Amino acid sequence: MRAGSAPRWTRPARPASLSLSANASILGLSGPRLTAAEAAFFRAVDPWGFILFSRNVDNPDQLRGLTADLRDAVGRNAPILIDQEGGRVQRLRAPHWREYLPALTQMERASNPIRAHWVRNRLIADELYRVGIDVNCAPLADLVEAQTHPVLRNRLSGQTAPIVIDAARVCAEAFLAGGVLPVLKHIPGYGRASVDSHKSLPTVTAPADDVLARDFAPFVALNTMAMGMTAHIVFADIDPHAPATTSPVVMGVIRDQIGFGGLIMTDDISMEALSGSIADRAARSIAAGCDIVLHCNGDMDEMMAVTDAAGDMTLMAQARAAQALAQRRPPVDVDIAALAAELDVLLS
Repeated sequence: MRAGSAPRWTRPARPASLSLSANASILGLSGPRLTAAEAAFFRAVDPWGFILFSRNVDNPDQLRGLTADLRDAVGRNAPILIDQEGGRVQRLRAPHWREYLPALTQMERASNPIRAHWVRNRLIADELYRVGIDVNCAPLADLVEAQTHPVLRNRLSGQTAPIVIDAARVCAEAFLAGGVLPVLKHIPGYGRASVDSHKSLPTVTAPADDVLARDFAPFVALNTMAMGMTAHIVFADIDPHAPATTSPVVMGVIRDQIGFGGLIMTDDISMEALSGSIADRAARSIAAGCDIVLHCNGDMDEMMAVTDAAGDMTLMAQARAAQALAQRRPPVDVDIAALAAELDVLLS
């Protein structure tokens, strides 16, 4: 099939009475179909976007219907995100979608690793675009370290900044060519984490100069990307009191020293690396300088608390969001079957 044959959704007219500023949140939902209660809630609070997980995925027809229903609920062409990295972090799976190797495994196996990485991610973009998903939470620019936790390690691309930068750049280019926006993560670097931030808070004790020179280097090189996601990790020599997501100090480093000017969303604030109530986490993230709060589990009570605490997007966040969404384009026409065959050869 050709990439240009993907179905397009219709952008509904937005009532003039609605604010031009969406709520500063990206929200999940409970299952494979939008419930009446969820539709009413989303219509009322108007989150900037939505994120999908395996619990929301059944088959291509169902998924196309769901993404259309989500956009209908807010009356606009809202961005719909997913984590489709390949390997363990892959929400669309067989039999309807291709299974991909973990990124690190593919980089080590491929005869031409960077070309294979582009091809892989162009195929992923095609699969996403066909079901109405237009943002993928990748590439990862974290570096593999000796202590990198297994939950992250094989999702990464390599141990050196040049390799990781090249892989992240071609990944982003492949997504954009396929009509999908990339999200750079995990800013400003998560590779030194030796614990799983889904369950506890990682702390890095290395000197600030070391992490600036190594961990942050790929993000400096990729700082023109339009969207990024924070890391729930403490850099003790920069701010010993708060993880990057809720640290005004680290967010200042991201903006000023790393030079990242794009839209910044949090990693999922329901992860146990963060402390306090869900509302506290959301409020602290926005206060620290994040543009958008990401909440993934679809729990209605938590989503109510998140949207109340996050509030409407700031004028600066709106401008960054507009710049990101301006990159949405129909896919560049390509022979998807030929690319799939090429990837098989590159990995043989």
